[in-house]
Amino acid sequence: MSTTAPGEFELKTAEESEQECVGAPKNGPLHGRIALVTGASGGIGRAIGLALARAGAHLCAVGRNRAALAETVSAARQYSKASIFQIDLTIESDLQPLLQYLEDAGRLDILIHCAGVIHPNQMERARVEDLDLQYATNVRAPYLLTQSVLRLLEVAGGQVVFINSSAGLSARRPGIGQYAATKHALKALADSLREEVNPKGIRVLTLYLGRTATPMQEALLQQEGREYSPGTLLQPEDVASVVVHTLMLPPTAEVTDISIRPMRKT
Repeated sequence: MSTTAPGEFELKTAEESEQECVGAPKNGPLHGRIALVTGASGGIGRAIGLALARAGAHLCAVGRNRAALAETVSAARQYSKASIFQIDLTIESDLQPLLQYLEDAGRLDILIHCAGVIHPNQMERARVEDLDLQYATNVRAPYLLTQSVLRLLEVAGGQVVFINSSAGLSARRPGIGQYAATKHALKALADSLREEVNPKGIRVLTLYLGRTATPMQEALLQQEGREYSPGTLLQPEDVASVVVHTLMLPPTAEVTDISIRPMRKT
């Protein structure tokens, strides 16, 4: 794997990339597309990134944990080209290597927003600093990144996917006011963006997910004093399958919103 310093990235020649992509589907349904996935170091983001790679897309994997990103990219390179971008999305200057890479490529076909944080607490005890962090990660970061690559998405007639939460539709549990507020804001961002960019040929999809078997969900259930039973929850691969199949719809159709929840209700 790369020995570049944190915040840098590895740019390989086409020949080197092809040598690494032994199992790459040359005629995969997304072959030749460039797909950027935030939160690709684990959970839903990793599952979506790998599904895109299996379909032939060139994966740009974005996240903060370089070691975990390296695992994602190593797995993705069995199928397609993949690049690592170790980025803290709340730090604007961290975006520059990624933006320059995409500028050099001249296009962006798929933008998937998976990165997110949650700090649940009831209002009487919640810290405003936690609200600020959730806003910076869940709202400001996807807004800024999308704004920065809109021209490249327009060049490609691209697609934007926001991985949201059921809390973005309804806040019916105590202690999630801060998080739900950011997810409601993310919904508003996506809905408005769709009206702005549809005339330019860009599709915008939001997925509202119920509890999904991820490390974040495990930590959340532990904090709630509840058992983590991943087999009863949505699987990241379930979400990835829905995303990739929706991305491959013909250009005459646009799916705007999808709600997915576990089959077993607890």
